[in-house]
Order: sequence, then structure tokens, then C-alpha cells
Amino acid sequence: MKQAVAPDIIKRRMSSVDRQGEIVRVAIELAAEKDVGSVTTQDMADAMKLTQGAIFRHFTSKDEIWLAVMQWIRENLMKVLSKAAAEATDPLDAIQRMFLAHVAFVGKHPSIPRILFSELQNKQDGKIRHLIQELVSGYESRVTGLLEAAKEQSLVDTELDCKSAAVLYIGLIQGLVMQVSIFGGKRSLMQEAEKIFPIYLNGIRKRVVKA
Repeated sequence: MKQAVAPDIIKRRMSSVDRQGEIVRVAIELAAEKDVGSVTTQDMADAMKLTQGAIFRHFTSKDEIWLAVMQWIRENLMKVLSKAAAEATDPLDAIQRMFLAHVAFVGKHPSIPRILFSELQNKQDGKIRHLIQELVSGYESRVTGLLEAAKEQSLVDTELDCKSAAVLYIGLIQGLVMQVSIFGGKRSLMQEAEKIFPIYLNGIRKRVVKA
């Protein structure tokens, strides 16, 4: 009869990549429960039923873990946005689908905004701040490109400053997330997003001049 393998043995047999992924996942989950700065590697180890030494076999420091978390956020958010845009019928539809997909992503991982704000506040410079800057800049460029395409198709005002409109687009998400966080469970992130985005679209659409 084949002997059952103990759970701790299974954990030890995980590949390094899988273990790193698990540590990142746990870090994100813990950040939803307590202040990001107070999450320790011991907390992560306890949540995974490992020793703290096992954590440091895969990451050399806590900063390296948060850097991996940021890389995970960028990679997975971009996947979500790309999937949403691919299903669109035109550039404005793509922007709307991306907006709602982004909000849904945050709703699924509510600790992400807290992680971003915490890292920006605590790190004056370095790899994490640069990664966040690259994420935002890349996102702005993507939205700007869609708005330029919408302008070419006469879907938005010909005088629209596409770059500024892209900055506003991202600012809408940031402000929405902050307001919903302030009011806790009294406001639904997705419901608020569905009410707010049409106002943004109305502001950038091409005006039809009546005869």
C-alpha cells in the first residue's frame, strides 16, 4: 500500500517559482488584513506554516518580496486590461471595458491600492517606486493611444487633449478607490464605477451640432 505523503513534505517539494508565487499571494492577502508596513516575513511564514528561514531561501529581504508583489500586480493587471480591450468593438468601448475590468481587479484584490500607496510613501526612490512609475506611465500611454484612435474615428472631440484625458482616466480610478475605502462597505466599488464612467465618456465624446 502506498504511503501518504505528509503536507509538510509536499510543501518542501514545491518548485522555487511556485513557492515564490505562494509567498507573493500570502503577502497580498496579509496586506488586506493589516497595515502594509507592519506585515512581517514571520507573518508570511506563519500563514504558510513555514519557518521564517524558508521565506528567506526564496527572497533575500522583505523589500524583495514587495518588489515581486509589484511585479505580480503589473503583470496581472496588464493581462486583465488586455483581455478587456480585446473584446471591445471600438476604442471608446475598449476604454470603458478596461476601466470596469480594472475596478473589478481591485475589488478582487482590495489590498492592492494600499500596497501601492504604502510603497510610494515609504520609498523615496528605488526599484519599487520605478516599477510603479513604469506601470502608471505604460497605462497612461495605452489609454492615450486608444483616445488618439477614437479621435481618428471621430468618436471624441477633435480638440481633446488625449494625454490629459488619460491622466484623468487613471485619476478617476484612484479617487474612486479612495472614496469607497473611506466609506467602507457603505458603497460598492463597481456600482460607483458604473455610474461615474458615463460622465467621463460624456465629457470627451464628439459633440453633435444640431442644425
